[in-house]
Amino acid sequence: MTNVAIIYYSMYGHVAKLASSIKSGVTSVPGVKATVYQVQETLNDDLLQKLHANPKPDLPIATPDILKNADGILLGFPTRFGMLPAQVKGLFDACGGLWAKGDLIGKPCGVFFSTGSLGGGQETTAMSMTPFIAHHGMTFVPLGYRSPLVGSNDEVHGGSPWGAGTLANGDGSRQPTELELEIAKIQGQSFAEIAKKLKA
Repeated sequence: MTNVAIIYYSMYGHVAKLASSIKSGVTSVPGVKATVYQVQETLNDDLLQKLHANPKPDLPIATPDILKNADGILLGFPTRFGMLPAQVKGLFDACGGLWAKGDLIGKPCGVFFSTGSLGGGQETTAMSMTPFIAHHGMTFVPLGYRSPLVGSNDEVHGGSPWGAGTLANGDGSRQPTELELEIAKIQGQSFAEIAKKLKA
């Protein structure tokens, strides 16, 4: 059995919805299972309340051991000024022991994301995790144009060749569309197929 870890950080639920669709895509591939984890929150409850953040789901917290034991890793997070959020960086920074032992070398990894608007950092946010991938010697598995939906201009969407995505609007009022969720499912399926081949 190929084990895929879907690890995400979401303050307002947009990335969480993408993660759910990605999981359905991953588990559609025979012989592959997916477990969803959340990144540890670093903001205190008082600040989260002032930010009107969604309550955290009842999901296990991602740790370096989760990354080590997975056969493939899909990481999802919102943009923070065109980069990954500090909470995700905290998880990455805790992986020094994995780097020292080469535990992540060759492991497939992909990304999905949420931004406020078109041009709001979709691709730079994805790129901001590539140093982590490179330093650990991981195998980056982008979505590419595996489906014509990725390059479609019939409807505005937040996905790109880097990975599935959604546009949330600056106030978070826009929720992931059916198209964005379908692209996320496609990414999950294609990633699972590659992770399964690499494990074999």
